[in-house]
Amino acid sequence: MTDESDTTTEVLRRPVGDAESRRAARGWWDQDADDYQAEHGAFLGDVEFMWCPEGLRESEARLLGDVSGQRVLELGCGAASAARWLATQDARVVAMDLSAGMLRHAVAAAATSGVRVPLVQADALALPFATGAFDTVCTAFGAIPFVADSAAVMREVFRVLRPGGQWVFSVTHPIRWIFPDDPGEAGLTAVHSYFDRRPYVEQDAGGVPTYVEQHRTLGDRVREIVGAGFVLRDVVEPEWPDGHEQIWGQWSPLRGRLFPGTAIFVSAKP
Repeated sequence: MTDESDTTTEVLRRPVGDAESRRAARGWWDQDADDYQAEHGAFLGDVEFMWCPEGLRESEARLLGDVSGQRVLELGCGAASAARWLATQDARVVAMDLSAGMLRHAVAAAATSGVRVPLVQADALALPFATGAFDTVCTAFGAIPFVADSAAVMREVFRVLRPGGQWVFSVTHPIRWIFPDDPGEAGLTAVHSYFDRRPYVEQDAGGVPTYVEQHRTLGDRVREIVGAGFVLRDVVEPEWPDGHEQIWGQWSPLRGRLFPGTAIFVSAKP
């Protein structure tokens, strides 16, 4: 443990509740928004739906199908590049995020691109929308990894979808939690238990979490989805494409060619 005078971030695995997770997520993304966009904004684009660091675009994958005329919610939208792309496909889109810092970048990108969508700052555990308000809810790495009770998010998404609506989301592939968060050779040796569901936590000298990311096994995710009432249609594990050499955090050509880095869950409300 660090002493109270030490400002060094401590990294550990420990249980964290929803309130702590919410404060950490809002604070982290507000503070990191500028750096995140500076590092990843060009890859993500101003008007593009990128599902994952492997570079899988919705324009190619078509996991959402034809969204023309659909009411779509992008959950955990960040700078809302996916929402703006969906708007160019004639969807009626709302983009929602917990972080005012990330939504500030969404406003700036709307001005730059000329594509504007409604923006909402809200918590994924308490969606401020009516029951059955949307035809599709989607997110690329938003919200789900950053809440303690992701099963409750699934239930909220189920509530705001109309019957027949779809819920599609991408997260870090659960297998990645076995390995160190390293894109190089050190990231190829299994050191953690797949079944250790304690979140990854960075905390300050006072023991206050500043970053929290939750782990669920593949089976956990399936049970959350089915338990909320959805029918699971597909689990997509994007392969690392030839010629793609960009490193994003732990994602790299070295690791990507050996084991998956992303899981995309495709489900529907009966």
